[in-house]
Amino acid sequence: MPRVTRAALIQASLCERSDAPFDRIKRGMIDRHVSLIAEAADRGARVVCLQELFNGPYFCAEQETKWYAFAEPVPDGPTVTTMRDVARKHGVILIVPVYEREMPGLYYNCAAVIDERGEFLGKYRKSHLPHCKPGFWEKFYFAPGNLGYPVFETSAGRIGVYICYDRHFPEGARILGLHGAEIVFNPSATVAGLSEYLWEIEQPSMAVANQYFVGAINRVGREAPWDIGEFYGKSYFCDPRGKIVAQASRDKDEIVVADLDLDMIEEVRATWQWFRDRRPETYGGVTRP
Repeated sequence: MPRVTRAALIQASLCERSDAPFDRIKRGMIDRHVSLIAEAADRGARVVCLQELFNGPYFCAEQETKWYAFAEPVPDGPTVTTMRDVARKHGVILIVPVYEREMPGLYYNCAAVIDERGEFLGKYRKSHLPHCKPGFWEKFYFAPGNLGYPVFETSAGRIGVYICYDRHFPEGARILGLHGAEIVFNPSATVAGLSEYLWEIEQPSMAVANQYFVGAINRVGREAPWDIGEFYGKSYFCDPRGKIVAQASRDKDEIVVADLDLDMIEEVRATWQWFRDRRPETYGGVTRP
């Protein structure tokens, strides 16, 4: 019997200015996404991924300690707790990227994975952190991820997570493939300019190199007062051959839904035997400083 997973990506704009009260920002963004998750579920999605730091602005546009208060425990904080209820209500698997507080002074850029029963399956912490202009000051806010590259067994397939800047580093993407990932989600916050031309190159290349599906998500709009650029959306799914099979626009809140035939992975790997032909004993130079 064919293994087809209907999956969805949600891209959304910020509902409030970033200088609004934190509680109001979170409530507005959660309410917006709850509505969009319900719509995705009505369209038959079994797994839904949200954008990077979905419940607020991309606050890394500035370096201000006030944003430490935006972080929450995972899985016991209010946002993930709410999303566990949402997953249970709609019977969908959710990937929920949030700002995680492990303890005072220790924070991560994190994505929680929740199954359709509302059970917390685990989390991924972003491994690679940018710290550069025009406003991606992530090392001010996050410690580097320390959980490796987990793959989560779900009823919709084996799911891996990469987050935004991670996509520039093929090593972790390969590890996800070696760990058995069938769908890798890459929630992002990236603006037009320097790297936009890479948006439709890197992740299809990642899908081809590792022969799995990739779901790439980006937020939309401009975020005041920083305005570091336009978050250009264009969220998409690509298949193990690197073909983009569904894509959103660049300028509006939108849900991308696609049917992913997981049997294609074995079909593609039977043609291109890259996992068989790897030479890991020759790759020591990759891990030398």
